[in-house]
Amino acid sequence: KKKKRSHKEYFLLPIRRRLNPEMAPPVTKRWCCVLILIFLSLFVQSSTAIYCGAEDCYALLGVAQDANASDIKRSYYKLSLQHHPDKNPDPESKKLFVKIATAYEILKDNETRAQYDYAIEHPEEVFYNTAQYYRAKYGHKSDPRAVLVGLLVVLSAFQYLNNVARYNEAIATVKRTPAYKNKLKALELERTGGVTNRKKGSKQIDKKLQEELSNELDLQIKGAEKPSVWDLLGVRFILLPYTIIKLLVWYGSWVWRYKVKKAPYSWEDASYLTRRSLSVPADAWTNLDEYRKEDLVQKRLWEKQNLENYFAEMRKESKRRR
Repeated sequence: KKKKRSHKEYFLLPIRRRLNPEMAPPVTKRWCCVLILIFLSLFVQSSTAIYCGAEDCYALLGVAQDANASDIKRSYYKLSLQHHPDKNPDPESKKLFVKIATAYEILKDNETRAQYDYAIEHPEEVFYNTAQYYRAKYGHKSDPRAVLVGLLVVLSAFQYLNNVARYNEAIATVKRTPAYKNKLKALELERTGGVTNRKKGSKQIDKKLQEELSNELDLQIKGAEKPSVWDLLGVRFILLPYTIIKLLVWYGSWVWRYKVKKAPYSWEDASYLTRRSLSVPADAWTNLDEYRKEDLVQKRLWEKQNLENYFAEMRKESKRRR
C-alpha cells in the first residue's frame, strides 16, 4: 500500500530530484541523454570538416600530404586556370574552383597547414581542433610587438603635440602680462643703453628686437614646461631597463653609505629626504631660496619626531596669526 504524501512532500519533491538525480525517473534520464546526443550532432563537426568540408584539402589540390609549398602552389595555379569561372562557365566547375581556393588558403600557410595535419592525425580532439581553426581564422594576424611599438609611437606623437600646444599657449599668456612687458622693456633699455629708436619704421625694428629679447628671457612656467623628447612615453619605455638598473645602483649605494657605513648625509641627499618628508614637488623645491632650503635641511625633518615638532610649530604659528 502506497504511503500517502503530504502537501509539503509534494512541494519539496521537485527540489529533491534536482539535488539528487538518482530520484529522477528512468524516462527522464533517457530523454536527457537523447537531447545531449542531438545537441552534439547538430553543433559538433568532425575535426577536418571545418577546413574543406567533407573533402580532403590535399585531394582537392591533387597533391600528397608531404608535398612541399612549391608543389602546392604549382598545382593550385594549374587547377585554378582550369576551373576559373572566366575559363570554364560550368556551374559545377565554379563550385570546385571555390573549394580549390579554400584548400589553397589553408595549405599555403604553415600554421593552418600544421593545424590541419594535426586534425587529420587526431580526429578525436574535436573541440581542440575547432578552437585552433577559429583562432587562426578570426584571430589577429599582427605581431603583438609591432602593435605595441605602433601604439607607443602614436601615443608619443599625441603627447608631444599636446605638450607643444600647452607650452605655446602658456608662453602667449605670459607675454600678455604687464610683468613680462616691463621685464622686456628693461632688457631693451639695457641692450640699447637707455636710448629708444624713434625713427620711421621703428615699430618693425622694435618688433624684431622684441623677438630677439624674448628668446633671451628664460620663461619657466609651472605646469607647461618646454617639450622634451626624453619625456615622451615611447622614449621612457625604451629606456625603462636603463632606468631600473640606475635606480637599483642608486639604492644599493644609498644602503651602503648610510645604512652600512653610517656616513652623514650629503647636501643633495639631505635635501631629497627633506623634500620627500614634506611632500614638496621637485619644481617647487627648486624655486625655494637657498636660505629657506638650508633652514629646512638643518631641522632634519626626515626624522619622525623632528617632522612632528615642525608641523606643531607651524600650527601654532598659524593660530597666532589669526
